[in-house]
Amino acid sequence: MYPAILGKKVGMTQVFDPGGQRVPVTLVEAGPCVVMQVKTADGPDGYHAVQLGFDDVKPHRATLPEIGHARRAKTGPKRFVREIRLAEAAGKEVGDTVTVSLFADADVKFVDVIGVTKGRGFQGVMKRWGFGGQPGSHGTERKHRSAGSIGGRAQNRGTSGALKKGKRMAGHMGNAGRTASCQALVGVDAEHNLLLIHGSVPGPTGGYVIVRKSKTRVS
Repeated sequence: MYPAILGKKVGMTQVFDPGGQRVPVTLVEAGPCVVMQVKTADGPDGYHAVQLGFDDVKPHRATLPEIGHARRAKTGPKRFVREIRLAEAAGKEVGDTVTVSLFADADVKFVDVIGVTKGRGFQGVMKRWGFGGQPGSHGTERKHRSAGSIGGRAQNRGTSGALKKGKRMAGHMGNAGRTASCQALVGVDAEHNLLLIHGSVPGPTGGYVIVRKSKTRVS
């Protein structure tokens, strides 16, 4: 099976490489994940994939369809369920378990981490886009952090006063899907189900992530 697993961001620590250099790493509690469903190109779905489930949830906090779906894999409902697309047959059956040993066995050096960034709420243009703001003195009154003109009659959209497409304005910031590519996998702790990743891991502590073998970098 292609090395990929579901996990949860735990926090940060440090390790030392063979040369004695300190390396900051992010700990990701990955697995064990239960194979909830297997899809094949010969079946009705038309493609190869496995559906993984991670982190048990109490049955009274799950819906009846979720409970019934998990029962087919002889397990309980899961809080985090995602599908992993594959280029070929998975070699797994419903109810099998996927652990971090998959990365150690495949000798994976770099991984892609998929998660949801921290939500920042509604933010102005200075924090969201890095605008410099208006002058802080000389007659400027309560406009220091404003966006300035937004409906100018620029020629790239005719002579109307309509907002230009892609105009950077205040709005919702964060809470968006992100993929951090080619992050170094420093170590695999199979005993404690941990992956040690040196690099960016999207999302807050406790956030769920998908960790897969890097698609663009091998060594």
